[in-house]
Amino acid sequence: MLNLQRLTIMALLAATAFSVETTAQIPTVSPLCADRPPVTGSQLLLRPPGERPSRAGTRPDRPASDLLCIDLFSTASGKDAVGVIGLTRPWSPFGVTVTPEGHHRHQLTAWIGGLPEPSTLGPYRTYIAWATPLELDPVIKLGVVSDGENELGEVSFNKFMVLITAEPSPEVNQRSGPLILRGRSPSSRMEAHDLMALAPSAEAGAEAIGLTENAWDLPPMYEGVPMLPGVMATRPRSSPFLPTDNADIPTAMPSEVVELPDGGTLDLFAGFVRREIKGRELTMLAFNNQHPGPLIKVEEGTTIFVNFTNETSLPTAVHWHGVRLENRYDGVPGVTQEPVQPGEAFRYQVYFKDAGIYWYHPHHREDVQQELGLAGNMLVAPISDGYYSPVNREEVVMLDDLALTQDGVVPFGLESSNYMLMGRFGNFFITNGEPEYSLEVDAGEVVRFHFTNASNTRTFNLSFRVGPEPDADTLPIKVVGSDVGKLEHEVLVESVVLAPAERYIVEVLFDEPGTYKLTNHVQGINHRMGVFLEEIATLGTIAVSGSRTVVDHQLAFETLRTNLDVVTEIDRYRSYFNRPLDHELVLTLEVDSLPPAIEQSMLYDWVYFNPVEWTGTMPVMNWSTTGAEVRWILRDTGTGDENMAVNWNFQVGDIAKIRIHNDRGAFHSMQHPLHIHGQRFLILEQNGIPNNNLVWKDTVLLPTGSSTDILLELSNPGRWMVHCHIAEHLESGMKFVINVEGN
Repeated sequence: MLNLQRLTIMALLAATAFSVETTAQIPTVSPLCADRPPVTGSQLLLRPPGERPSRAGTRPDRPASDLLCIDLFSTASGKDAVGVIGLTRPWSPFGVTVTPEGHHRHQLTAWIGGLPEPSTLGPYRTYIAWATPLELDPVIKLGVVSDGENELGEVSFNKFMVLITAEPSPEVNQRSGPLILRGRSPSSRMEAHDLMALAPSAEAGAEAIGLTENAWDLPPMYEGVPMLPGVMATRPRSSPFLPTDNADIPTAMPSEVVELPDGGTLDLFAGFVRREIKGRELTMLAFNNQHPGPLIKVEEGTTIFVNFTNETSLPTAVHWHGVRLENRYDGVPGVTQEPVQPGEAFRYQVYFKDAGIYWYHPHHREDVQQELGLAGNMLVAPISDGYYSPVNREEVVMLDDLALTQDGVVPFGLESSNYMLMGRFGNFFITNGEPEYSLEVDAGEVVRFHFTNASNTRTFNLSFRVGPEPDADTLPIKVVGSDVGKLEHEVLVESVVLAPAERYIVEVLFDEPGTYKLTNHVQGINHRMGVFLEEIATLGTIAVSGSRTVVDHQLAFETLRTNLDVVTEIDRYRSYFNRPLDHELVLTLEVDSLPPAIEQSMLYDWVYFNPVEWTGTMPVMNWSTTGAEVRWILRDTGTGDENMAVNWNFQVGDIAKIRIHNDRGAFHSMQHPLHIHGQRFLILEQNGIPNNNLVWKDTVLLPTGSSTDILLELSNPGRWMVHCHIAEHLESGMKFVINVEGN
């Protein structure tokens, strides 16, 4: 009888044989897909028994391009034909481009060689490319192809095939001729875990991994996605804890608006509050007893003073995210100030150089304190007239999620953060501090929304739906600005992708009466079954009355402005766009001593990584990882230095071009929202595709396997943190400090 390991390998070889049939020479292609060796799932599993994943976090046999390319292989009819398709994303203002349903949108470019004359195959005159999901329904026509480069248009299926057939006419709309070439999307390589469930290590219990005495209770499961028995037996190698206060603590209140003039002062404290969410009585943290913290409204160019007092039991500080303020007030314990100990105070001086939406939160055990409610917004009004188009109202909306059991908040790791692998996904959505946001407007109103993502790890895909049905139409969304200013050119989109710490300023016209839903609609992955999993959640409701607004701004909404002030400012930097790189970073990780069941399961997923890990479909596997097994890394490719050993020094006035690679070859590659304190930057290109609509940013979403160029303006002296804004990745050490010298 064959052993189980051999059966598993044989099954995977059979499943992936489609990808390794030919070694014919692919025609000259873009650098994205050139000289790329075939990649199969069998390469993943054919390792010597007991060999652990590379601690270096790189796999030369698994280039990033295998997530961005489709190999085309010939049938018998195709003879020597061969080709490759490059997958690029259509431009959007966001780090990834998806549909309102969360399907990744791909622009397809094919390079083909060796096609026989169609007439040699029968009554055929041309070749046509088609795309279809693996179920073969529907089949969409991409267009006529020939030897050389072919633009095939856009595809947004989760898993799909590309078929090239010989056809009698370019006008046909259904395929009927012989199949010549075919290929499968990278996502189609995902397979179910069922065979892995038979592996002996997948059944390993707590005793086998040294966890016979552990105080943890399992976290909430993801409905409909069971975990392997061995995974269910794992526990974090850290003690559970929840911050508590036995005093008679107040009930949390909604956020209040605090408008401050130049030189104004705010008394701000962090303390414990009680509140009820979904029938659960919780002890949480809050600024000034408010969820979110007070909304601070100021004018551009204003300086305010904040008298902060720590009334919690934890050391903390306040970081003023995105604000280009004086370095000593940046709120980073151990870098710009000492932690504010319980009962102590610190006076911040905050200068608001830029109009826009910003936020404040702790930078000490951020995974705990931010999750429990320590976050608030700052809205900075522009001083120039006409900075924005006119609207009927403005709304500040902070998005978050919260991990809850039936008894309360899921505990945190004491000696080390847990949820270290993917970050802490919540199972309840929180919008402006409540399970559901609500807004009432009149018909015809244009609303400007200032969105902030305050979650530990979740990336949102927001849309406004006409009605409660998942397939309901969506309203057009005009994107006006992002982290540190306006876009060069306003654009219309169907949904807004918002990574942790990012902000986007958008406008929406509610023209007709009715009920509109603010939704988060994404495509997660059921790793156990190897299939995509649709998740849709209602975050809020906008009730539009039958009364018509008195002031009509529809024409202004329909006008997509070019912001000449932004274009002119960025013109000063365009000569730097094509300069050589100053620095390169690789984002990767090391793993060591993972429980065998987790390692087995993760290896099975390694053949494909979603560009964005949208939702927590592996809660136990993720929850049980700590700093004892996982270390996320920012590595300087020039020196090999990692995390706090990275040593970048600049002068005020320097401009640095930096390339950031998100290592596809890492043991578990996932997106990272990279944040740079105290400065601003432009996103120049992603995967070699230039960005032709720029906006100043302080946080950039880096999808799995991507390469992104940014241009960093060094205008603010001091020591500034660079880090991943997934809170658990930051706690694992994914950070370093840049030094900017000058006055």
